[in-house]
Amino acid sequence: EVQLQASGGGLVQAGGSLRLSCTASGFTSDNYSIGWFRQAPGKERKGISCISTGDGRTYSDAAVRGRFTISSDNAKNMVYLQMNSLKPEDTAVYYCAAKLGSSCPRTSNPFGSWGQGTQVTVSS
Repeated sequence: EVQLQASGGGLVQAGGSLRLSCTASGFTSDNYSIGWFRQAPGKERKGISCISTGDGRTYSDAAVRGRFTISSDNAKNMVYLQMNSLKPEDTAVYYCAAKLGSSCPRTSNPFGSWGQGTQVTVSS
């Protein structure tokens, strides 16, 4: 059973940084993708970044491109989301999710395993 755990959220002022971590376990394949999603109050969950652990390809949504960087440490089964230049509109619950295969779809449905969320709050 694939298990994911997200951590690293918190309260930060606008312009600050946070690094989210996602610990993954239980994979039976080396070829999978980890995505970061976020959901703000009253809004739909949205994919913001994704990495294919097999070939290292990444994807970032335009809203965070240039500010957020996704990376992985396959030896530790960890995926990170470095978030810089945070804005109040980045406030949301952030989730990591996993799927088999190297693709990084923009929607949440292909991701079958989800961690619990971690709250990120950016004050103005």
